[in-house]
Amino acid sequence: MPIHKKSTDVIIVGAGFAGLAAAIEAKEAGAEVIVLEKMRAAGGNSIISEGCMAAPGTAEQQAKGIEDSPALMYRDMIKAGEGLNHPALVKVVTEEAKEAYLWSKDFLGVKYLDRVDQFGGHSVARCYTTESVSGMDLIKKQLARLKALNVPVHTGIYVKHILTGPDGRIKGTRINEDYHYKKGTAGPEKELQADQAVIIASGGFGSDISFRRAQDPRLDNLIMSTNKLFATAEVLKECLAAGANPVQLSRIQLFPWASPYEKGFGAGSRFGNNVVLGHGLIVDPKTGARFINELCNRKDMGEALINLGRPAVGITDENGVVKAGWDISRALKKGVVKTFLSLEELGGHFGIDSRKLKNSIARYNDMIKAGQDDDFNKIFPSEASPVNTPPFYAMEMWPKVHYTMGGIQIDSCARVINRDQQPIKGLFAAGEVTGGIHGACRLGSCAITECLVMGRIAGKNATG
Repeated sequence: MPIHKKSTDVIIVGAGFAGLAAAIEAKEAGAEVIVLEKMRAAGGNSIISEGCMAAPGTAEQQAKGIEDSPALMYRDMIKAGEGLNHPALVKVVTEEAKEAYLWSKDFLGVKYLDRVDQFGGHSVARCYTTESVSGMDLIKKQLARLKALNVPVHTGIYVKHILTGPDGRIKGTRINEDYHYKKGTAGPEKELQADQAVIIASGGFGSDISFRRAQDPRLDNLIMSTNKLFATAEVLKECLAAGANPVQLSRIQLFPWASPYEKGFGAGSRFGNNVVLGHGLIVDPKTGARFINELCNRKDMGEALINLGRPAVGITDENGVVKAGWDISRALKKGVVKTFLSLEELGGHFGIDSRKLKNSIARYNDMIKAGQDDDFNKIFPSEASPVNTPPFYAMEMWPKVHYTMGGIQIDSCARVINRDQQPIKGLFAAGEVTGGIHGACRLGSCAITECLVMGRIAGKNATG
């Protein structure tokens, strides 16, 4: 729908997790709010996530006897980030994570699966997944809340410029309405004034091949992305032009357990991430041997695969699939995950020497029984069992660009920081467009946590 107003209190650019959270809080604080979304529907990349969120110290953890705290989650994030994280940002995300989770569950009404998972790089199980295993559950609840608050979410809006006043304060945006991404067309330009603030929540640039390649030359068009094709850098570049300080733009995360035979996120990623890592092993098809701790962080796994120079093979058995408890029927139907009655059959299909493969799996099984991984220090889940019960399941795994840890600098109040390390008046940001929270590597399920925590902070502070 067209925007009839020429001004509003708060403009929010982006209708994903962070932008919608910011919109809710800004409106609840009494501001007039308009949300601008480039695509023809709200959600962005958020709707294709698996809906996983990390939070420490929850009732769900306590019921399972899991000891956790914001301090432990902080240490995990700093360790994965190789100490490149901005400590104040990590502190606020980890300390507010539980409240953000409860806000999504109790205030918005998002329903989560009755399970707590431990993903790679987390020292304990602290990850919760929406019932549909999709970010759409959260997006729908956020949109419903905004509808009840009479906050318009305008789609098909291309933000061409961020406008700065003579006093250096951000004063609004120049936009094109009726933007069609696929057609490459848009309506005439118009200006929309923000009397209080502009909040940037435009997401990452994982599909912007030229921009990401400028940051990391390895990430050319031969490396696919899990992102939607519209995950590009134009709003980020506008923020930089407005004086925002860039932070760690070359820190681009690879999603290591995707199938090279699927576009985007793909059905196989659930098998690779949620089943193989905890209940199976990953081998080099050339040697038949393990080469990595399957529960290491994404950075280490992705770089190990790139250094390997060929897709690895993730393997588990019937017990692993059952104990993991995830539905992999779609990946099986698509033929991305394959089923084998014997290890000889599996090895023959992937060109792995069956003797070497059997030896690797036998050693792995012995270490599971002993409860200690002498080769790569994997911490086996308590329910892990030897991989020896047919049928066996396997999938080739190869990295895709998944998440951009770098972006524009913000402080713990979600204010955008300029090159002189001062806040830019009237400009806030949250979500993947920002940098500094995750450092060298984002832990799985921390993206939604970050988006909700920092989005809510941005919305509250933008009205001050």
